[in-house]
Amino acid sequence: MLQDMAPTASRNTIADDPEYQALLRLAETVAAGTPPKPLDALEQVAALAREMTHARYAALVITGDNDDVEGFVVSGLSPEEERRLKAAPGGHGPLGTMRQDGLAVRIDDLSEHRQSFGFPPKHPEMKTLLGVPLWVQTSLRGALYATDRNEGEPFRHDDEVILQVLARHASSIIASRWY
Repeated sequence: MLQDMAPTASRNTIADDPEYQALLRLAETVAAGTPPKPLDALEQVAALAREMTHARYAALVITGDNDDVEGFVVSGLSPEEERRLKAAPGGHGPLGTMRQDGLAVRIDDLSEHRQSFGFPPKHPEMKTLLGVPLWVQTSLRGALYATDRNEGEPFRHDDEVILQVLARHASSIIASRWY
């Protein structure tokens, strides 16, 4: 596992660092103008997460004191697919464990994961998952996650670093503009 975290020989400049890349993209997005509504700003975060991790889908869920879903945004679904879902995922299975223990999850094959259940009806099929918690001060307030990197290729440590940077930004939006 430590090898996964070690810098690679090909990473010669700061521009190759995933944290730097995520911060740079966030700076560009913020410089272009922050949307007036918090959900619109969080949609930008989900879109960046999907793009930067090369995922088919990305989503961000905001939860309240009792882990009830208060907000949900998704990137990668068509408007029709989003309407068919009717409800945000309820936090069962792998996402539920992340929202309970506050630890990131990275799953290479959801169909083989022992806690892979609880998808809402008409939910798209997914193979890989990477999710990170959203912390607002000392409270767990949701999750940012991406699925199906390059059509099912496993997510990497660099992808997790990118999501962690974007999750910190989303948490600041939630702290200052949601609660």
